Amino acid sequence: MTTGAQGGGTAQDVGSAGSPRGSDPSRATSIFGRVFYGWWIVGGAVLLQGLSGVFLLHSFGAYLVYLQSEFGWSRTLIAGAYSLSRVESGLIGPLQGWLINRLGARTVIRIGIVLFGLGFILLSMINSASTFYAVFVVIAIGSSLGGFVTANIVLANWFERRRARAMALAATGTSLSGLLVPAVAWALGSTGWRGTAFASGLLILLIGLPVSQLFRQAPEPYGYAPDGSRGGDAPATPRGADQSPQRPIVGGVTARDALRSPAFWLLSGGHSAALVAITAVTVHLIPYLVEQGGMAIEAAAGVVAIVTSASLVGQLISGLIGDRLDKRLVAMVCMAGHTLALLALSQAAALPLIFAVAAVHGLAWGTRGPLMMAIRADYFGRRAFATIEGFSALVTMIGTFVGPVFVGFVADRFGDYRVGFLLLSAVTASGMLLFGLARRPA
Repeated sequence: MTTGAQGGGTAQDVGSAGSPRGSDPSRATSIFGRVFYGWWIVGGAVLLQGLSGVFLLHSFGAYLVYLQSEFGWSRTLIAGAYSLSRVESGLIGPLQGWLINRLGARTVIRIGIVLFGLGFILLSMINSASTFYAVFVVIAIGSSLGGFVTANIVLANWFERRRARAMALAATGTSLSGLLVPAVAWALGSTGWRGTAFASGLLILLIGLPVSQLFRQAPEPYGYAPDGSRGGDAPATPRGADQSPQRPIVGGVTARDALRSPAFWLLSGGHSAALVAITAVTVHLIPYLVEQGGMAIEAAAGVVAIVTSASLVGQLISGLIGDRLDKRLVAMVCMAGHTLALLALSQAAALPLIFAVAAVHGLAWGTRGPLMMAIRADYFGRRAFATIEGFSALVTMIGTFVGPVFVGFVADRFGDYRVGFLLLSAVTASGMLLFGLARRPA
């Protein structure tokens, strides 16, 4: 992080509630110090991504075991809810970009947090597969609006030279939250999955809504350029207002031009291939270790913590190298790591090999993940970034749907997860090729 003269930007244009106060910037200095306000948004993004990570992304596999035990549902049916929820998130992608531009990121995040939290409260009350699926649609929309996508769209506006670093730091929330999965597994065993889901919903609301107050859509209305350089005098703004939705976005191409570019489809296809591995392992790793590895759920949750710890290391690496090296080449190396992890997972039996697989998969995930939005912002600019990112979500949702459902179906059909992991390794290998072909538009 840069401060004072080194970073050129301060948070002096932010009032006591985080609102811009261009007419009297000195009032905020004692509260926020002289740290560029974009870094406060990074902190908020860490917390939002942490909520999604601990309660949904990393813990779903543990819920799968308990739901299968209570209702007798197949792996395919349960994984299908997760996959369809990701499809729902992808389908609202273009609408999400429009909402962010119209309403402002803070409002969209608040709507998302409410839906996310209420979704988990409703999850504690389900009694059929149909209600399970309906509730997961609510959870999916909420986690999308109030989490990763919206937060990173905001970060793409606040950072340019340090964009990869900012997004990598924000992504640490997902990894750090994985360290709490053993606690969620303990709660599932101690209080039951219904009580855990209800408490999770309350925590999402209690933490997420205050955090949303930190978000501002872009630096220009507050007198700054991206990365903290002074962009002129900050305009006077009513306390608590988020005037950024109507601001002009400078630099970059239109969404139509981006969609006509081969680079858009190649990047989105490579990202989708990566998400095949991420979602399949996320959903099925705990059930695989419990059913075929003979582990207790709490121990299997510990392996998830290894994945997320390695992912955290990867995110720190991504922050260091993402703005220095060719992001496309870094993504290719990470896809090779995903492929090797899936191949090894299809053969894994000994505990040391499982630990190694978890570390390699997590490292590849953490290093590659923050670069996906950063590289699209580099290629297409800020002008229509929210809309471009929304359309990209339509493509990447294919991977989020295919991974969990395919592995679940294969496990139901053959009674073995390993065949599914082996076949998916070919998909991640193809993703490496797609990234290699994704040249920056002229």
